[in-house]
Amino acid sequence: MAAVNLGSTGLGIGSARRRGQFHALAVSQVRPLTAESVEVTFAVPDALQDAFDYVAGQHLALRATIDGHEMRRSYSICRPPSAGSISVAIKRDLGGRFSSWANSELQAGDRIDVMSPQGTFISAIEQLDGAHVVGIAAGSGITPMMALAHEVLSRSETSTFSLLFSNRSTLDVMFIEELADLKDRYPARLALHHVLSREQRAAPLMSGRIDQERLERILAELIRPDSVDEWFLCGPFELVQLCREVLTGAGVDPAHVRFELFTTGRPVDAGGDRGRPVQVEAGQDTWTLDFTLDGQSSQVESPISARESILNAALRVRADVPFACAGGVCGTCRAKVVSGSVNMTENYALEPDEIERGYVLTCQSHPKTDTVVVDYDV
Repeated sequence: MAAVNLGSTGLGIGSARRRGQFHALAVSQVRPLTAESVEVTFAVPDALQDAFDYVAGQHLALRATIDGHEMRRSYSICRPPSAGSISVAIKRDLGGRFSSWANSELQAGDRIDVMSPQGTFISAIEQLDGAHVVGIAAGSGITPMMALAHEVLSRSETSTFSLLFSNRSTLDVMFIEELADLKDRYPARLALHHVLSREQRAAPLMSGRIDQERLERILAELIRPDSVDEWFLCGPFELVQLCREVLTGAGVDPAHVRFELFTTGRPVDAGGDRGRPVQVEAGQDTWTLDFTLDGQSSQVESPISARESILNAALRVRADVPFACAGGVCGTCRAKVVSGSVNMTENYALEPDEIERGYVLTCQSHPKTDTVVVDYDV
């Protein structure tokens, strides 16, 4: 997963957007969920409890060196807040080096770098009494829903949560036992709708791939949009976009819809902790980046012909510049443009009001002026 996070919270966008820092944590448990996924739990020492406080729906960026290469990936937190531990679920992706390593080799006792919790895929409802919250997830998109469902149902005795969960077959359902336990605990307030694309179910509506026709029928017959206060969507880009379009067509206010993506599927430039190599040669036309990080100012020149992103340029002189997905999804590389102008190619992480205040995703931002000044500390 990697992340798009929309929505605000009663805690305030600032607390949800705190700049992340990596800390080395010990793995306390690696628990199989399915044949292709595991739950990884980290022990959080007392000295780091404040750094790892989180809200249901947030995610962690993990950093590890695999076959000599530094790799970073973001995964959603799958358990409600609990002192002393924090857990994520990692599903093996086809060709995914990090997820394959985590499923095959990561074990209790290992130590890897974990960034403090990030993201605003969190509820904006301050008083949940009587609220109806709906989650639509596919595959490992269930991960943040586990924490969100716990949060919604435990904070109020009158709130309800409906989950529409799509998978290929029963064997592919992550957290199937935990979902059953949650249903037993809240039988009247939790509605579970499993949709299986490659396994026949008793209800024809629950058998097959979620497409526009099926989703519209589900909204007409099972989950009436006029009864819902807040929507959470998590899964592949195509499913999330389909859900957003169908919900808009059903008259749902986009302000009540939060979404998080696994990935956009687009290639990224920044890799490891140094960024894509770029060489500045004499006589080349260049632009200049000035940036502030942890109170220290740095400067770097970049050839205009290299079409280098703000993040990539910054990484060439500061290895500690924050980023995780480098694909415009997670929001970790967020910074404020203080001077100059940039063009942001993609944005699946920032809120409209953040953009109005000058914030950009540096992994997706390219200069439009000869000099650009950004601040990671604001």
